[in-house]
Amino acid sequence: MAKHIRTYSRETERAIAYLAAQVRIARKERRFTEAEMAKRVGISRSTLQAIEAGNPRAEIGLVLELAVLLGVPVFGDEGVSPRELGRLRDTLALLPKSIRKTRKDVDDDF
Repeated sequence: MAKHIRTYSRETERAIAYLAAQVRIARKERRFTEAEMAKRVGISRSTLQAIEAGNPRAEIGLVLELAVLLGVPVFGDEGVSPRELGRLRDTLALLPKSIRKTRKDVDDDF
């Protein structure tokens, strides 16, 4: 069976490349070797290399943890405030828990 190759939009690819470059620059500016940074984050050196290369399959939690440890702003200069996170959770609480497709078309042509 052929393996499905995942494709990403240009905007997604640019965002990944941008964050990867920021992470790599921040690591180098702080004079951490790949091995030192990987150990500090608790990942393998090859995983760090994949993140810095902009591999879209890198685990999002690892990418964000690496960015935070290096001081790379991910959601603006101040990050995500507890207040903003609470506001988003309040909004989610008001929305339906699941979305279902209707089984039949509604005839609203009067």
